[in-house]
Amino acid sequence: MGQHLPGISDHLRTFIEAQRLFFVGTAAPDGRVNVSPKGLDSLRILGPNRVAWLNVTGSGNETAAHLLRSDRMTLMFCALSGPPLILRLYGQAHAIHAGEPAWAEWTALFPPLPGARQVFVLDIDLVQTSCGMAVPLMDFVADRGALSRWAQAQSPGELQAYQQRKNQRSIDGFPTGLPVTVDT
Repeated sequence: MGQHLPGISDHLRTFIEAQRLFFVGTAAPDGRVNVSPKGLDSLRILGPNRVAWLNVTGSGNETAAHLLRSDRMTLMFCALSGPPLILRLYGQAHAIHAGEPAWAEWTALFPPLPGARQVFVLDIDLVQTSCGMAVPLMDFVADRGALSRWAQAQSPGELQAYQQRKNQRSIDGFPTGLPVTVDT
């Protein structure tokens, strides 16, 4: 059954690296709680107590807005194949936005993803496992290419304009910290 661990073990690292999907949970002190599914080749384990994930442009930007108000973040992984397991990584996170001095260093950890707008770095203070016996078994078919195709079809100016319209504020009206303009 469930365990509380101080960091990511080699076994759990192997499990995380095999996952095609993970979930990000954040909440500001007030407003809505946000849980977002994430995929693609967008997560890196940097050590037993640190991970980073590359976030791409989407319809919202709740995670960034929440982190400006409260740095709490939880990542959750579910075994959709093989033995059952749910893994949660709890900790404090911060965002590195496109255009910031450290951007190139952080994005070098990932393959180029069209529309990349932030890298989130999570410093983990608790790793929790639970059984996952109620999670269904599912087969991976393919990554969806629609978001990457959409971002590739945008000019840099069009992508910035979209981010200005859709990604500057959370659904609760909180600022996201996304730069007003980014040199491309």
